[in-house]
Amino acid sequence: MSPKFLRIAVVLGLLSAIGPFAIDMYLPALPSIGEDLNASTAAVQMSLLIFFLSMGFGQILVGPISDMVGRKLPLYGGLALFMVGGVGSAMAPTIEWLIAFRFLQGLGASAGMAVPRAIVRDLHTGTEAAKLMSLLMLVFSVSPILAPLTGSVIIENFGWRAVFWTVTGAAVLATILLATSLKETRPVEERAGSSFGTALSGYRFLMGDRNFLGLTAIAGFGIASFFVYLSSSSFILIDHYGLSPSVYSVFFSINAVAFIGMSQLTGLLSERFGLRRVVRIAVVGYATTMVVLFAIMASGVDRLDVMAALLFIGYGFLGLVIPTTSVLAMEEHGEIAGTASALMGTLHFAIGAVAMGVAGVFFDGTPLPMVAGITLCAVISFTLAKVSLGRGRETVEAPAE
Repeated sequence: MSPKFLRIAVVLGLLSAIGPFAIDMYLPALPSIGEDLNASTAAVQMSLLIFFLSMGFGQILVGPISDMVGRKLPLYGGLALFMVGGVGSAMAPTIEWLIAFRFLQGLGASAGMAVPRAIVRDLHTGTEAAKLMSLLMLVFSVSPILAPLTGSVIIENFGWRAVFWTVTGAAVLATILLATSLKETRPVEERAGSSFGTALSGYRFLMGDRNFLGLTAIAGFGIASFFVYLSSSSFILIDHYGLSPSVYSVFFSINAVAFIGMSQLTGLLSERFGLRRVVRIAVVGYATTMVVLFAIMASGVDRLDVMAALLFIGYGFLGLVIPTTSVLAMEEHGEIAGTASALMGTLHFAIGAVAMGVAGVFFDGTPLPMVAGITLCAVISFTLAKVSLGRGRETVEAPAE
């Protein structure tokens, strides 16, 4: 891989990681935020849910804008809004103010979620796009490995408010990298036909594209299973199993290692077996592992080591699903890559937010409702793959430069 290829992957990965970084660093702080602001568990979880919602639905607007004005300007605007939300969250006097500023922060983060996928499509298709997407995921996945560990250290030494000052600093760094290390990939001549009218037409077209919707939903329910884990894991592992915030962060990071490690195999496996076959096999492995975990937990076995082992295996399979489905869904939509990426991201987060909300209703402080929610999402993802991915021609195009 060329140095340019790697540099682009690093910059895009860091831009994509800003939003998740603001989630993963924040997770160990959820119990202490509730105590400090005298807020219920449901209210504290709402500050997480509102971030997901605004980060998800903000992409509907920022994606078409990136088609109209280029990729870099929306990224600058998103980072600025993210920094305003971060400062406000750090200074929030009540849970209501925290929720409001988390909403702004999520809107800003939406640019970092939608635009990098469009940039990947601007530059490559086929297996080259899968390689770049997997490298992007490698950098992106540094967040769930390092962020909880960093967050727990910061919380224990400086309090939960320092987390938001830290993520604001990360956004400043991302802005510098954007200015110095990434060129515009949407030339002026390619923006000429882009407008909000064409964006609406593009959304209508994509909503009628069964291939796009099927692939997006496969990944969406895979991501939703992880969102269910995000929203409940800190309460279960810290309160139910008695882990310290630092040990919780290590536990959380182990799953990210599995996801990252397997995602790096997508380019190699796709070249050999084809993107669609990789997805089919991966969703079978993921759903099977989660069903086994649910069966064990439902039988009365409440053991952290068992849950940890099976989640590690399951999220390894999931690491093969996310980058491959993203590449396949975007493959035929290069002219409206920003719009397609925005709709994909919004649907991912909408599915995830619904799953988090439903899981929150059944949350009782024990791991079983969380495991049940994860398993249900995995089974739905498997079912969608069976319906959407036929055994016809595998999609392994030559690189598009």
